[in-house]
Amino acid sequence: MANSVWIIEDVALYQETLQEVINEEPDLTCKSVFDNWEDAHSLLQSLPEDAPDVILLDIGLKGKSGVEGVASLKSAAPDSRIIMFTVYEENEKIFEAICNGASGYLLKTSTGDEIISSIKNVLTGGGPMSPVIAGKVLSMFSQIAPVRENYMLSVREKEVLKELVDGMTKKEISEKLFISYHTVDSHIRNIYDKLHVNSKSEAVAKAVKERLL
Repeated sequence: MANSVWIIEDVALYQETLQEVINEEPDLTCKSVFDNWEDAHSLLQSLPEDAPDVILLDIGLKGKSGVEGVASLKSAAPDSRIIMFTVYEENEKIFEAICNGASGYLLKTSTGDEIISSIKNVLTGGGPMSPVIAGKVLSMFSQIAPVRENYMLSVREKEVLKELVDGMTKKEISEKLFISYHTVDSHIRNIYDKLHVNSKSEAVAKAVKERLL
C-alpha cells in the first residue's frame, strides 16, 4: 500500500510540480492539495482516519504561516510527519517549526529525487535538516536537559550504588566486591549522606532518575 502525502502550498506551480513528482513514485500517492493549512486541519478533525503519512507544509503561506500551523496539524494528526517547504533557509522560522513538531524541511530548489528521498527519510524516522538547524536543535536540548549534580561519590561508592540499583543485598555486595559487610554498610551510609536520601529505595530512584551511573 502506498504512503499518502498531502501538500499545503499556495503557489499553483509548486503544487503541480510536487504532486507530479510524488505520484510518479510507485510507493507514494498524493491526492490532496491545499493552499492553506486551516482547510487541511478542518479535514483532519472531521476525518481523522484519512490523516496522511506525510504533510509537505509551506512556511510562507499568504494567510496564517506554516509555522503557525504545525502544532495544530500535529495535534489533529499526531502520527503524520510534517516537512516544511521553503524558498530559502529561514533558520529561525525552520527552527521554530521543528520545535512545534515538524520533522524537517525541504528547499523549494530541491530536485525531484531529493524531495522523494526526504519524504522516504521521514517515513523511516529520519529528519532532513541542515547542520545549522541540527545544531540549534541540539543546543536547545542541551539547555533544557537537567544539569547532573556532582554528588562527589567515590569510585567505590559508585560501585556499591550500582549494585544497589541492580537489587543486591549488603551481603551480596560484600562478596562481589571482596570487601567486608561493615565496609559496605559504611559506603551506603556515605552514599545516603551525599545523595541527601534516607533509604535504599530513595538512593536507587535518584541514581536512575539523574543517571548517576
